[in-house]
Amino acid sequence: MNDTLPPCPECSGTYAYEMGALLVCPECGHEWSPAAGADGEGEKVIRDSVGNVLADGDTVTVVKSLKVKGSPSGIKAGTKVRGIRLVDGVDGHDIDCRIDGFGAMQLKSSVVKKV
Repeated sequence: MNDTLPPCPECSGTYAYEMGALLVCPECGHEWSPAAGADGEGEKVIRDSVGNVLADGDTVTVVKSLKVKGSPSGIKAGTKVRGIRLVDGVDGHDIDCRIDGFGAMQLKSSVVKKV
């Protein structure tokens, strides 16, 4: 069954399967487009906490309270963030944004939900 599907470009796992238009590796969770080829060249898809695809300029809502160094209150769940920008940040922080009352910061896509 998997004889025709390429191995995962991230972990070289051989158990890839199709999910819609994407290929998914159950070993590492990596998703890629079969059109991108085995070298992984292609646009990286960034998804929010519920699986919606994010794009530059989207408005998102923070889904859980976040601690912020130097701030006594942090960012509360339900805070709206407008005009996000997708970046290749460090440590999984792939959203660059400006939050009212906090300023510019980076967030992980796993703690936001598209509005």
